[in-house]
This record gives sequence, structure tokens and C-alpha cells, in this order.
Amino acid sequence: MKKLAVGLGVAVAGWMLSSLAIAQAPAARPFKIVQLDPALKDIVAADAKLETLGDHFGLTEGPVWVQQGDNGYLLFSDNAGNQIYKWTAREAFSVFLPKSGYTGSDVMNVGAQTVTGGGVAILLIGSNGLTLDTQGRLIITAMTDRKVVRLEKDGTRTVLADRYDGKRFSGPNDIAAKSDGAIYFTDTVWGLRGADKSPDRELPFSGFFLIKDGKVTLLGGDKDSPGNAPNGIALSPDEKHLYVTAGAAKTMRYDVLPDDTVANPVKFQDGGNDGIKVDVKGNVYTSVRDEVWITSPEGKRLGTLQMPQFATEPRPRIAVTNLAFGDADSKTLYITACTHVFRIRLKVAGVRPGPQR
Repeated sequence: MKKLAVGLGVAVAGWMLSSLAIAQAPAARPFKIVQLDPALKDIVAADAKLETLGDHFGLTEGPVWVQQGDNGYLLFSDNAGNQIYKWTAREAFSVFLPKSGYTGSDVMNVGAQTVTGGGVAILLIGSNGLTLDTQGRLIITAMTDRKVVRLEKDGTRTVLADRYDGKRFSGPNDIAAKSDGAIYFTDTVWGLRGADKSPDRELPFSGFFLIKDGKVTLLGGDKDSPGNAPNGIALSPDEKHLYVTAGAAKTMRYDVLPDDTVANPVKFQDGGNDGIKVDVKGNVYTSVRDEVWITSPEGKRLGTLQMPQFATEPRPRIAVTNLAFGDADSKTLYITACTHVFRIRLKVAGVRPGPQR
């Protein structure tokens, strides 16, 4: 009887230790600016503060700043909430556009599934990337509708592209607009239930495309290079180069030709699994998991903005999805990161789409 009691005591103690180990949340990690090159100090101050604007979203994506006179506002997608939010310094958050990425009513067979904060399974049914054309109209990758659409001034939506070579897109993802009216976007499998295994998939590859004069042109993709699906896309400040994040391992750079097609692909850097933006000096800002990498136009890593991680439960998911420059001087970097939206002041202005003053 005594041996049994001892055995039970050891078992209970072991169970308690195991339970304690399971219950312990991962250690918190504060926001940190990591300097890899002295040139970073001319981009962001060593003591710059990261500000949290919101922290209870489903999955934030595709931010864009809309300037109005001396004021303006931030728009961004909640991919799980199927709406575009508006944020202003005075009014905080409001819904700008409901049903931003899926205008249907049956969500049982649309949208890929992923996991966000607290391990909650969610559907990606909303819009993703956002940009502005030269007239200030909002261009939306309506991912689950499998279309690229333009929001007109009267609130109606104009379909700019929904298929290539007669086959429907799988899930338009990120987008960039050129000053001459050309539009570049990436197409991924995340608009489909089951993603790449969906029976509704019509294009057998993920690609990046050009919309110009009503025509859709395929520029590249993972057709011959599995695992290198395009995701983020951005133009250099002089619009002579196009950057595309490919898979989770690299960022590619292309020369933009006079007809807006591209040529001469080169690997710009290792890393770059989601959104990408550039500043007026040509520095490239890439979202890489829970970090923002800042890289010179020559491809030299200058530093990293390391996003905070919190040990609270349910544990929020803070992985950088995309970026936008905003405010009147374009020196604020807005960062969407799944459950969160952040901002940080920089020393250099970023490239902002839309009408230029």
C-alpha cells in the first residue's frame, strides 16, 4: 500500500510538472530595431517607438493611405472579417466597405483556411491587397470573389480582371499601380477552399500579371518552379523595377520595359514571404514572418524591425502581412500583422500610390 501511494505521488507530481510546463506561455519579446548597417540610422531612429493602433482583428492585410488635403486615413483589409476598415487619428476604426472580398452568401465552399491568434481556425474570405489609381480610386484584390475590382466614386464596383486565358483566377493577393495606369497583381490559391487541392482551381499555377488597356498578361509565376508562388508586389520609386516576393525564400527583381511587361529577373534578396513596399530612396521593406526587413536598393540588408510577441493567452498571432506609407509627409510606416495594426515614424518618406501633389 505504501509503494502504491509513493507511486501515485510520483505520478501526480509528474503530471503537475507536465501541466505546468504546458501552461507556461512562451516568453514575451519586446519590439526591437536591429541595426545591421550604419545606414539604418538615416531611415529610422534607434529610439523610434512602435505604436499599436488595433489588436483584435481576424487577419489584417493590404494597407493603403488615402490623403485628403492636409489630413487622410488608412484603409486595410480584414481578410477573415470580409471587410475593409478605415482608421483616422480622430475617429479610430470604422467599416469602410463590407463584403470586400466575397460578395456571395455561401461561405461553405470558398476561401482557404488558416490559423490565427489563439490557434483559432479562420477562413480567408475577405479582400487582400489595396492600392489607389492616379484618380484616387481604390483598387481591390477581391480574393475569394477571384477578381481584381475598382471601387468607383459612387460606391459601385468595376471588375478589372477575373481570368486569364479563359480560366478564373485562384485568389488575387497583392497589387501595385503604375503612374501610367498599368496595374500589377499576384494570384495565389488562397481564395479557394482547399487551396491548391481545390477542385475549383482552374489555373494550374500561381502567377503575377499585368492589367493594361483591358488586357491581362501573364508576367511570371511558379509554373516551372514549384514552391516559388508570387505573393507581394511593388514598384521601385522610378518605376523601372518590379519587386515580387516568391515563396518564402526570396524576393525577385525585374526590369520594367516600355510596354510595362518585365524582363531580366534577378534574385534581389533571400527572404520575403508576403507584402513589400519601397521608400523614395529605393530602400525595400519586406515582411518576413514577424519582422520587417529593410534592404538598400543594391540588395544589402540594413536592418530589421522586430515585431513584439506577447505571452498572454489566447496568444495573438503577430506576423507581418503587409505595409503602407502614410500621413501627409509619407514618413509613417503602417504595418498590418494578422491580429494587429501598428505604426512607426521614419526619417525617410515612402512611395505612396494615388494622385501625387
